[in-house]
Amino acid sequence: MEAYRYAALDAAGHKVSGIVQADSARQARAALRAQGLLPAEVSTLKEGERGRQLWKKAIGAAQLSLLTRQLATLLAAGLTLEQALAALIEEAEEPLTREVLAGVKSEVIAGLSLAAALASQEKSFPEFYRALVRGGEESGALPLILQHLADYLDASQALRQKTALALLYPVLVSVVAIMIVTGLLVYVVPQVVQVFAQSRQNLPLMTRGLIALSGFLRAAWPYLLVLGIGCAALIRSILRREAWRLRWDAALLRLPGLGILLRGVNTARFASTLAILAGGGVPLLSALASAARSLGNTAMRSAVEAAALAVREGTGLSRALGASGLFPPLLIHLIASGEASGKLEDMLNRAAKLETQALERRLAVFLTLLEPLMILVMGAIVLMIVLAILLPIIEINQLVH
Repeated sequence: MEAYRYAALDAAGHKVSGIVQADSARQARAALRAQGLLPAEVSTLKEGERGRQLWKKAIGAAQLSLLTRQLATLLAAGLTLEQALAALIEEAEEPLTREVLAGVKSEVIAGLSLAAALASQEKSFPEFYRALVRGGEESGALPLILQHLADYLDASQALRQKTALALLYPVLVSVVAIMIVTGLLVYVVPQVVQVFAQSRQNLPLMTRGLIALSGFLRAAWPYLLVLGIGCAALIRSILRREAWRLRWDAALLRLPGLGILLRGVNTARFASTLAILAGGGVPLLSALASAARSLGNTAMRSAVEAAALAVREGTGLSRALGASGLFPPLLIHLIASGEASGKLEDMLNRAAKLETQALERRLAVFLTLLEPLMILVMGAIVLMIVLAILLPIIEINQLVH
């Protein structure tokens, strides 16, 4: 069956579009009419569209987890990859999901592996996802790998939601505080300045500094905006270079507070990925290569790649990873225990669980301290602005008395 992109009108006269599977364009039109749609245009997915991202948007994390679990179930039931993808396309309700899956199916029909086909939709399927799929295909345990991957995605999504909800209050406080400070500097301070200018008095240093800052922001904000955008573009361009990105990521790991959080996130992902691959029967060297690609921090990824070379030469995994000094000692000791007992998968799962729990505790402490700190900082800024405005008024009152 071929994949056809269609544009049609529903019973209410609204335009709809998406992907339909059929043996020919005529059957595709018949299938659309059977669904109560009036087809206006039906066309096959062109060869030139292969390898490109068909949509700028990406499949959401919750939808990706559901698709992964469904694909694992279908493959475990004995369906071929092409049949499983066709079933997922028919099951999908969102046009975006059908479009992305149809693109993947077209690549698979063309002879590519599932991991390579997913690379054509890289916005929907991140690198670590494709790395795990590649490991599952190489080991022949793709359904099991996908099932473990779905569990991992569910756990990651739960952690992200918990963190997002915890960050909601600090973000709202920051936005409101910035709006208040901006309003005071742009609208309130200039009006007060006019009163002080007419009085011709010698203004306090704090007031003069506030007036200068207000004038600077009113005159230079377009240039500051362009400068900010330019700096962001320059930094992004620099970080695309591998050497600079490696230095940047290594520097982030050395930052107090933030470095611990980044190390925890990457360690939990590495341990989970390696445990899934090891449990699926993937050889250790292949599993390390796939686990390295799953890491978002290039410094830690380079450390895993160097450890894989050491393991190839006969060094133990725990010793090879410990040589970099970038991974927590807890992970190194648990891997050593797993190597000695022959239960590496269990030890990796335990390490991933412990790192995730530690990450959640650190995030809770960080957010608990962040809220009062933000309130104190914003309160201090507002206090300085108010004092800068009130000091000249107090001095005038003293002169009058």
